[in-house]
Amino acid sequence: MSDVKIPILNLQEQYRNLKDEIQAAVNGVLDSGQFILGPEVSRFEQEVAEYLGTKHAIGVNSGTDALIIGLRALGIGPGDEVISTPFSFFATAESISNVGAKPVFADIDAATFNIDPAGIEAKIGPRTKAIMPVHLYGNPAAMAAILQLAEAHKLKVIEDCAQSFGARYAGGCRGCDDRCDDKIRSAVTGKQTGSMGHVGAFSFFPTKNLGAYGDAGLISTNDDGIAELARKLRVHGGLQRYRNEMLGYNSRLDSLQAAILRVKLNYIDAWNQQRRAIAQRYSQLLADVAGVLVPALEEGHVFHQYTVRILDGKRDAVRQFLCERGIASMVYYPIPQDRLPVYEGQYPANVTSDRVGKQVLSLPIYPELKFEHVDWVAMAIAEAMRSLP
Repeated sequence: MSDVKIPILNLQEQYRNLKDEIQAAVNGVLDSGQFILGPEVSRFEQEVAEYLGTKHAIGVNSGTDALIIGLRALGIGPGDEVISTPFSFFATAESISNVGAKPVFADIDAATFNIDPAGIEAKIGPRTKAIMPVHLYGNPAAMAAILQLAEAHKLKVIEDCAQSFGARYAGGCRGCDDRCDDKIRSAVTGKQTGSMGHVGAFSFFPTKNLGAYGDAGLISTNDDGIAELARKLRVHGGLQRYRNEMLGYNSRLDSLQAAILRVKLNYIDAWNQQRRAIAQRYSQLLADVAGVLVPALEEGHVFHQYTVRILDGKRDAVRQFLCERGIASMVYYPIPQDRLPVYEGQYPANVTSDRVGKQVLSLPIYPELKFEHVDWVAMAIAEAMRSLP
């Protein structure tokens, strides 16, 4: 199989499988002549709200806009602080900074890659107004512990669900020493990400588990007031034309994207189940490879990424080894957010995030990936670890 080329993601194959349905949905929008918001967006919002188990779902232009508008709808602004993880894509911290607030970083749990609840409380200060957990790689954060802290300190919670559409919280509480209130834990166990905090923010970037054919995002909430504010903010600060009540954004969801996403929504659970099956196979094959740490197969994890940790400083060499054999891989993320140039010198070290950023390697994963290719990737990694000095 030396001539096999294995991409990190293959969107063409998914499109071929859905081509007739996608084309019919697109043609329906073209025939309607309604391209911004409109009936397709309303139907998509209703279907997503039902899927997530939330009262409201508000379509916006992108996942980043979902975070920014979600923060503003929560009343977060200049002078406020929001605690989040350093180990995420920059949109997480950027959204906090862009509403005038300050991101404050609590380190991660290396086993889950998510923010460690044990480190959040020490970061809470008089200006803290919210916690923004990220369900990284599709793995739900320890929401029971986070919600308990938020309740105790009267903080808002905005979930960054960019990578976790379809993921369910299984009730785990790593990092809280089993001190979570049973009432809080039972109330959220089994719930979808985006339905537990005050706000959920989703991205439908094409590479996501539920991906559009362009930029698209969504805000979820059970709060009527937050939903109304979010709907105003996405359309220049007003629900009525020429009745602008506040400074808002041009962040409307396109009807074409909503129609495409409505088709794909019917398949998301099956796709996520296949991602879990692929992840399980990877983990079985790599479990005994020295120097490779596989991610936990936690219940509810939808594996937007399958990310291993390569120890002993060999990550980059392993990646090159795979590349030479036609296997793509990615590093999410080589530089934690608090170490990016935009925040240079502003934050103390988050030791675990710094260490993990030098170890992580994301392997090919998508629902259509063949098991024989999973086997080939795992064998190549094992060979690399044996042969590298």
